[in-house]
Amino acid sequence: MASITNQIFIFTLTIFFLVFLKASSAFENHSSTNGFLPFASKHVIIINKLISRATMTVHCTNKGEDLGVKTLPFGASFDFKFRVNLRKTTRYTCTFEWPNTKATFDIFKVDRDDNPRGKYRVCSECIWNIFELSPCRDRRDGGQPECFRWDS
Repeated sequence: MASITNQIFIFTLTIFFLVFLKASSAFENHSSTNGFLPFASKHVIIINKLISRATMTVHCTNKGEDLGVKTLPFGASFDFKFRVNLRKTTRYTCTFEWPNTKATFDIFKVDRDDNPRGKYRVCSECIWNIFELSPCRDRRDGGQPECFRWDS
């Protein structure tokens, strides 16, 4: 009797998971489940688009990881991959420096970049163009980039 109960439980759990997976993908622009499931895979790309064509240095960190200092000539890029943590508190903060300027920005934060109910679209590949006036995230649908204020 216990064996049949276990089988029914496993079958019900499997059906629930499949329905959840299908419902999750219905809220996305793509067929992925980013924004709903824990450990969503992310790829951040940072591109130097300074109008002055200056070389910039980038230093990105999160609570447990230092990605090191990268030097980006104009037009060059730097990228990194990670997974959103279970508690959905993942945040990467970057410091950008170019002649006479130092600015900081949260290049990835869950409430902006992995929130299907948020103001901005969920990104699995977050492409950032860095300008003097603001960091701008490309939109996958070809619309106008979303630009943000520097944190500091």
